[in-house]
Amino acid sequence: MLAVQDASLSRILKSMMLFMFSISLLFLLTPLSWTQQHDMPGMKMDVPAAVEEPAQAAQRLADKQESEFNHHLAGLFVICAGIFILAESHLARRWPLVRFAWPMCFLAAGLFVLVFSDTEIWPFGPQTPWYAITHNAEDLQHKIFSVILLALGYVEFQRARGRLKSPWAACFFPVVGAAGAILLLFHAHSGNMQAPNAMETMARIQNQHRLFAGAGLGVALANGLAGLTKTPQKWHRIFRQAWPGLLIILGVLLTRYTE
Repeated sequence: MLAVQDASLSRILKSMMLFMFSISLLFLLTPLSWTQQHDMPGMKMDVPAAVEEPAQAAQRLADKQESEFNHHLAGLFVICAGIFILAESHLARRWPLVRFAWPMCFLAAGLFVLVFSDTEIWPFGPQTPWYAITHNAEDLQHKIFSVILLALGYVEFQRARGRLKSPWAACFFPVVGAAGAILLLFHAHSGNMQAPNAMETMARIQNQHRLFAGAGLGVALANGLAGLTKTPQKWHRIFRQAWPGLLIILGVLLTRYTE
């Protein structure tokens, strides 16, 4: 029975790895400067930026600081998760509960993004959650990312408890993690396109999200390969160390996010 489950898991992960490799190749072959060479729909590069009112400038600055803080805090949670994973084998003998630490980091990050990522939404702002996710693509994607983080944290928490042992549970992190990374390639970022240096700012944001996506795909790929029991022992050890290492790199990139 175990052999059948392992063969099924191997087939699922191999298909997923082929798909992820194709997406990663597309990502690597797409220049990071693409957004600097193309106009945004409906925008003309030679149109001078409108003069901002003081209130508009203040609001733009507040939105910028809020967005950067959200990315930085999420990055700290991700860094902590990676460190806990790398240290787990050394600490688990003395503190068995440490195996729950990294899933809790994902749950905390997901909860934070769900509640605090968009303060124009109730209870901080006047918009209802339904109105926000149906009228603002950025808000919708933020909530999708929060659900992905919460789902990853919950499944891995239950696996750490020994409650989930089926092949789909082992596939959940690499498959859902890869989906979240790919979604980052299409992340929508709203903003005042008439603001000073708006096009440069948008290009910088998109380039950074491409880096997030690349690191996230690496995490998912290495995690999936580490979960295959047929992986040669040497490579198995490498992948087990590589995916939390890439997770830390992703966290560092998030903490350095700037608009």
